[in-house]
Amino acid sequence: MTKSADPTAAIILAAGHGTRMKSSLPKVLHPLAGRPMIQYLLETVANLGVSRTVVIVGKGAEAVTRAVKPHKTVLQAKQLGTGHAVLQARETLRESAGDILILFGADPLITVETLSCLLSRRHEPDKPAIVVLGFRPEYPNLYGRLQLNDAGMVESIVEASDATPEQLKIQLCNSGVMCVDSSILFNLLDRVTSHNAKKEFYLTDIIAIARQDGLPTAVIEGGTTELIGIDDRVTLARGEAILQDRLRAHAMAQGVTLQDPKTVYFSYDTKLGHDVKVGPNVVFGPGVTIGNHVTVQAFCHIEGATVADGAIIGPFARLRPGTHLAEEVHIGNFVEIKNAHFDRGAKANHLTYVGDAQVGKHANIGAGTITCNYDGLLKHKTEIGSSAFIGSNTALVAPVKVGDRAITGAGSTITNDIQADALAVTRVPQRNIDGWAKKFRPQKSAKISKKRKN
Repeated sequence: MTKSADPTAAIILAAGHGTRMKSSLPKVLHPLAGRPMIQYLLETVANLGVSRTVVIVGKGAEAVTRAVKPHKTVLQAKQLGTGHAVLQARETLRESAGDILILFGADPLITVETLSCLLSRRHEPDKPAIVVLGFRPEYPNLYGRLQLNDAGMVESIVEASDATPEQLKIQLCNSGVMCVDSSILFNLLDRVTSHNAKKEFYLTDIIAIARQDGLPTAVIEGGTTELIGIDDRVTLARGEAILQDRLRAHAMAQGVTLQDPKTVYFSYDTKLGHDVKVGPNVVFGPGVTIGNHVTVQAFCHIEGATVADGAIIGPFARLRPGTHLAEEVHIGNFVEIKNAHFDRGAKANHLTYVGDAQVGKHANIGAGTITCNYDGLLKHKTEIGSSAFIGSNTALVAPVKVGDRAITGAGSTITNDIQADALAVTRVPQRNIDGWAKKFRPQKSAKISKKRKN
């Protein structure tokens, strides 16, 4: 199969009200794996080599326009149906030659491979004027049905609301996606009427009109998972699950071990090196890059972070935006890092918060340590030198510097800089009272007995 040498344009319909989402956010901006769903479709179209893309917008037009930049948007001021929506692109695509793909912003999971097949079918020897992308959903319900002739060509598309009981038995359904010869598209649309149950101008009516003109119209079939159509919160969750399965499969194909794949969640831009091991119940938010030979143990949450080769994270660790871990860093259980740089071999293994900090090579941060980085108005930085040792339950009140190889005593509150190789201790001196415990126990027992009697 070969595609046309002429440039291909795309029209993406994104003007629907999205009432079933029950949301103030435009439907096509609801995220999948941390990214507005329409951006997946735009990326797919770009990878296909489409020369020009026009997005038809309606509700939330300004927000959608920002999300699809630099692509052209055209407003559909009145919602008069899919045929009317496509007509809004007439002026923008007046000079287009070749093919026009018609896509829906709520179909973000469609693949380059499927669209390539659609384009290729347009240029097979029988030269169909329109190629429709059909599929066979488990529950056809409200999908339009594709009526084929004996040669397997499409005769018409019947919307479910206008279909007879016999037509509703047809299993091959319309996804809405089409590839149309640009020289006839708008002429066909001009002849579409609103004589139907919804009083709308259906894009699907151009099939029957093309057949009346003696033009061949063909169909190819796509997979159900890429054509589910995301119109409500249920299908949004289903789309997320499908996308997560794709991301998991891609990660494992690239040399990542997922101990329990179904419990690991990726973002659209997660980057993992080879020989990475990921335990169960791990979440990767946007902006994460993981190097080679890294271990991420169970129940970690990582977002906006960079982790270099050989690091060990978790279990139960949280890396927040601005975290940068160098090679061989260890971040242990119930440790939270935010906007901090850990140099090679540094460790924070237990119950610690480090924010707005620079931690030197091979420094060791003891359990219960916190950097007090916020004074109620501003954030301040903590600097911990190479091979420094921060004792358990140390509070480092920023801005403060701990020199190379310096040590803080456990339980100290550090408010002043510590020179290299120094020890800083701020604890109240311990006082022992001999025999106190021996007297305390019988006195306490007597008070308890008296209270019970009363």
